[in-house]
Amino acid sequence: MEINQVSFSYDKKADHLKSVNCEIELGKITAIIGPNGCGKSTLLSVMSQHIAPHSGQVILDGKSIHSYKPKELAKKLAVVHQHNDAPSDMTVEKLTGFGRLPHKSLFAPQRDEDDEAIEWALDCTKLKAKRHTMINQLSGGERQRVWIAMALAQKTPFLFLDEPTTYLDIYYQFELLELIKSLNVTYGLTIVMVLHDINQALRYSDNVLVMKNGAIELKGKPDEVITEQTIKSIYGVDVVVKHDPTAGLYVVPVGI
Repeated sequence: MEINQVSFSYDKKADHLKSVNCEIELGKITAIIGPNGCGKSTLLSVMSQHIAPHSGQVILDGKSIHSYKPKELAKKLAVVHQHNDAPSDMTVEKLTGFGRLPHKSLFAPQRDEDDEAIEWALDCTKLKAKRHTMINQLSGGERQRVWIAMALAQKTPFLFLDEPTTYLDIYYQFELLELIKSLNVTYGLTIVMVLHDINQALRYSDNVLVMKNGAIELKGKPDEVITEQTIKSIYGVDVVVKHDPTAGLYVVPVGI
């Protein structure tokens, strides 16, 4: 996927994306980080056809993403949004099954390949034992896994996640990130996720896009891009980057 000179604004007062250029490396996890309001989620929305850029284009498989029909694009990339809603009386299995809609005609009966995709998605997310449980009976971490299961049932090579760890406690945050990492390693999914936590980006991504004021300021490997100088420049915070034999690199703030 290529993002070429993409610009976008929600109004005439500010440019929320400014001539953004980057490439998404296939088979890798790319994290988009930066301060609040810098354009992270807006960029992901443009990349997933949710909003159209005012100029520039996103290229997927040699074709502008906005020339894809929605159903056609849904066979290539799946998106897990930051805020998701479902009827409280819907089961885990039922919601996961909605991920098969791009592959079915209207009112078509469920096929063996649909059943197999749903089983695979539930197995990947460790939700098979919860398949008949209502969504409103799940914990926050379990609900987030259901939305990922629905995205996986689409059987796409690309998976986009907008702040997947928001509202989760530390246990469920790391459980979810370990799941995302395993999906990449085991199945070769190309994953793009918006993250707030710099240490999570260091640990769970192969590439990092650092944004500020609607532009990509830096891009590259986490250990090359996330430095004390970078954090000071982007966030205005003094930090120390340390190394632990078990945890690897991590960032500790020392002052504002």
